[in-house]
Formats: sequence, structure tokens, C-alpha cells
Amino acid sequence: MIKPRTIPSLRWWIAGLLFLSTVLNYIDRQTLSVLAPFLKSDYQWTNADFALIVISFRIANAIGQSAGGRLIDRIGTRNGLSLTVLWYSIAAMMTSFATGLKSFCTFRFFLGAGEAANWPGATKAVSEWFPKRERGLAVALFESGGCIGAAIAPFLVVWLYHTFGGWRYAFVITGSLGFLWLVLWRLLYHRPENHPRISELERDIILKDREDNEEDSSKSSVTGWLQLLRLRKTWGVIFGRALIDPVWFFVADWFVIYLVSKDINLEEGLLVFWIPFVAADLGNFFGGGISSWLIHRGWSVVCARKAVVVFGGLGMFVLAGAAFTSSPFALAAIFGFSMFAYASFSTMVLTLPSDLFQSKSVATVSGLSGTAAQIGTILCTFMIGYISDHYSFTPILIVASIIPVIAVVMVLTLIRTVRS
Repeated sequence: MIKPRTIPSLRWWIAGLLFLSTVLNYIDRQTLSVLAPFLKSDYQWTNADFALIVISFRIANAIGQSAGGRLIDRIGTRNGLSLTVLWYSIAAMMTSFATGLKSFCTFRFFLGAGEAANWPGATKAVSEWFPKRERGLAVALFESGGCIGAAIAPFLVVWLYHTFGGWRYAFVITGSLGFLWLVLWRLLYHRPENHPRISELERDIILKDREDNEEDSSKSSVTGWLQLLRLRKTWGVIFGRALIDPVWFFVADWFVIYLVSKDINLEEGLLVFWIPFVAADLGNFFGGGISSWLIHRGWSVVCARKAVVVFGGLGMFVLAGAAFTSSPFALAAIFGFSMFAYASFSTMVLTLPSDLFQSKSVATVSGLSGTAAQIGTILCTFMIGYISDHYSFTPILIVASIIPVIAVVMVLTLIRTVRS
């Protein structure tokens, strides 16, 4: 039997597929956000009405993060991510049948449930395929897919809207892209132990690092939800993500509406919309790269992650400045830097489960933190809808600049060492 030809640096091809999955994930979810001004006009929705649709997505995503993470730890990364992409692609396409507020809420609920497992699954894939010194960059790569997807979405969706003369085709076309990814994933992804196209050298590097990690007594070996929730470091990961993700989702879900409130229309403001997401993309690689560089210079893994967390939390504080300007260029700069800082912080929080826990618990812990983040986002979405309708976005921006500083304190306090 002829042995298949090996693929050099196969782990980075795997990371590339995780990146593409996240790109498609964000294109599907951002389709609604980009179309929000048109849909609000067509259906006479208030910001509070739009918030209900966003919250429907978040509720399902909150449930799905923990359930999906647990499921992937049980059935494996290959099958788990196959299932989630298939689910959310179908849900995205089905949104084209929506006829009003209730049906939009229903279809967004199903989309949120399907998309939830992407992050726990990708985090677990990184723990299976990458040595610890490369995990920060690998997580940065797949996490950057969200920024790229969010940056692509306004151009693609607005073009589809105008080309086809309505919003329904936009949901069908963007949703169908997931089926192409699914074919590539099923062909390429297997665990390194039995992958037919991995070189022996790369396999040895991955398995040796994993063996060292699994034998590391500082890594928690517990697997149950209740056991994991008794650990301080689990809560450090949970609070770190739960406090900063609502700020990101405020930008992802509300930025178009915020720009319109500043009298910047969508067509003229595409560049302003685009800059924060590109900046976030760069921030992912900055955070992953700096932490890897510090590890190479002899820092402990956790201390290197914490250093980036401090930068990220303090950097997000500049978001308050957006409350005091209506200049498109100033807004682009402020949101751009704050999202750069956010992405650096977020990359570390997503990497920490693989640093602190053994492989069989990584997706579960990642899912728990994702659920907490979605719960926080749901609460914030209610408040954003109400406050923006009755007051303005100014108090929202000020609070959004303070919360990440609290997140830094929680991470530094709860994740003191690598001991459980």
C-alpha cells in the first residue's frame, strides 16, 4: 500500500482551517448586524427590538458554549466541529425565511446554538496539535478569523443586498459557504497520533510536548464541571472572558447603529467600520506573538500570558474617548486601538485553558468561559438597547472602558500560579 505524501508543517494547515471556520462564523453572524439599518427601516424596529434578536442569539450561544465544549471533549474535535459548522450554516441560510421579529429571533437562536462550539473546539484542536510555545500564535490565528470575517462582512453583505435587491439572498449565500469548509475539514483533520499525512518529525514534536504537559503535576486532571468550578484558575479564565467579551460584542453587534447615530451613513462609513476589526486582527497576533517571545526568553507560560492581559485591559480604557467626538477619523482611531488591545487580551484568555488544564478538560473550561461571556453579553445587550433608546451611547462607552480593568484584576488575582 502506498503511503500518502506528508504535508510539511501540517499543524499550521490545521490552524488555517480553524481560521477559516471562524471567518465564516463571523460572516454569518455579522450579516444581520450589517443589514440592521435596512431591517429596522423595513420592519419599524427600535433599538430595543433589535436587541431582542441579538439576545436570542446570545441565549442559545450561552447554552451552547458549555454544552458544545463538553460534547467536543466527548466525541472529539473532528466530529464536533463538523457538527457545529453544519448546524450553523443551515441556520444562517434558513434566516432568509424570516418574516418579522419573532421569526428572526427564532432563526438567530438556532444560529447561536450552532456557532457556540467553534471556540471550545478550536481551542481543543490547538491543544492537540501545537506545543505550548506556539499555542499563543495558533490561537491568535484562529481568533483573528473573527476580525477578518467581521471586516469582510459589510463589503460582502452590502454588495449582495444591492446586487440582488434585497436582504434574503445575503443570508442564503453567506450561509452556504460553510459547506465548502466542511469538505476541507473532513479531508484534512485527524489527530496527530494517526494522521496519514503528518511527518514523523512533526508528530514527535507534538506528542513529546503533549506528554510533558500531561505529566505536568501543575495541570489539573479533573474533568467534571463541578470539580473544575472549585478551582480558582477556572474562575480566572471565566471572569477574564466574561468581562471583556461584552465590549467586543458591543462593537460587533452595534457599531453600524452607533455610526448611524453619529450621522455617519453605512456606505460612507464602511472604512470606519472596517478599521476596528482589522486592528483587532493585528492585536490577536501581537498578543500571541509577544507571549511566545516572552516564553522563549525564559518567562513562565502563565506570566507571559498575564503580561499581555495587563496591556490589553489598560489599552481598552481609551474607548471612553469615543463618547466625546463625532469625527470619523477619531472614532476609527479610538475603536481601532481599543479593539487591538481587546484582541491581545482575548487571545490570552482563549489560550489559558490549554496552559492550565489537561487536554480532556480544555474544551469544557473554554466552553464554561464562553457561556459566562454570553450571559454577560446578554445582560449588556438589554442595557444597551434601553440606554441608547432613552439616553445615548455615551454612558455605554464609559462603562465599557472601565470593565476591562476589572477583568485584569480578576485574572491576576485568581490565576496566581500554575498550581491548582
